[in-house]
Amino acid sequence: MNDGRQAPTLADVAARAQVSTATVSRCINFPDRVAEDTRQRVTEAINDLGYSPNFGARVMAARRTMTVGAIIPTMENAIFARGLQAFQEELGNHGYTLLVASSSYRADLERDQIKALVARGADALLLIGHDRDPEIYRFLEARQIPVLVTWAFDPAAPRPSVGFDNRAAMRALADRVIGLGHRNLGLISAEIASNDRARARRDGILDAMAAAGLPRDALTVIETPYGIETGAEAFDTLMQRDAPPTAVLCANDVLAVGALRRARELGLEVPDDVSITGFDDIELAQVALPALTTVHVPHRDMGRRAARMLVAALEGGPAPEPTLLQATLTMRDSLGPVPKPG
Repeated sequence: MNDGRQAPTLADVAARAQVSTATVSRCINFPDRVAEDTRQRVTEAINDLGYSPNFGARVMAARRTMTVGAIIPTMENAIFARGLQAFQEELGNHGYTLLVASSSYRADLERDQIKALVARGADALLLIGHDRDPEIYRFLEARQIPVLVTWAFDPAAPRPSVGFDNRAAMRALADRVIGLGHRNLGLISAEIASNDRARARRDGILDAMAAAGLPRDALTVIETPYGIETGAEAFDTLMQRDAPPTAVLCANDVLAVGALRRARELGLEVPDDVSITGFDDIELAQVALPALTTVHVPHRDMGRRAARMLVAALEGGPAPEPTLLQATLTMRDSLGPVPKPG
């Protein structure tokens, strides 16, 4: 019997429940293999004694920690929240715990976080986008850590992804914008050189422009960190041009809401004076004034599928395969025809 001065042990629980230590272990790890009355006695003993299983010993026995790491670029807005919530819920259904880190869009910080999560025993990793130093992938391969990329899709990439085609999705939106008569466009984006999602969205606009016979210089690009205030400042910069754009496409909804706010402050009517669009279709897009035309990203489906694929790989199933999900155009009130001259 535990005297209260030391942590209770497996043997203490076995003695209290009048079963063997092997039975206690089975109750903890495989409760469905133990008779209900025995399981109830063991559970009561665990609760009475305040016993907590030795996690380290379980890890050594299973050679797994039952944890999965995810590194997202930011926690400061809701862009990744819905997908990550679904990812965590699905992991939990399979007995796994999620560890989350935020890289602040810094490649060096993401590299350190990947190594830290691996050092802490993460069984697998979820990463956002494909852009990173190949040395990181070699590090993970050497340690046999399964990796899955999300929020992007590239079947030719060396790492599997479950996501959507950023380029095609933005191309569809830009086609609609150009179809409404807009010929002078602006883009507010994250840094493009080190962000494959941002780069693909920019390229989708250029694809639509090329198909419509528009010159490349008909698009003005402002790169800025993601945020409402930075979106407002970037919009201000665009509107100060000698020939300001009649439509401003934003690489996410947070930037677009900032642009909407600054448009109101400048006395501009959206979409009568200028059209503004977003990307992601987070809740903010629906409550914005006016409601935001955007691209709907299947966040929850992406998160659930990613979790299932990683769990399957960890439990002896197939390695993750590239999986394409559909992002769709959501028309609301912030996009309209090109303003009439005068």
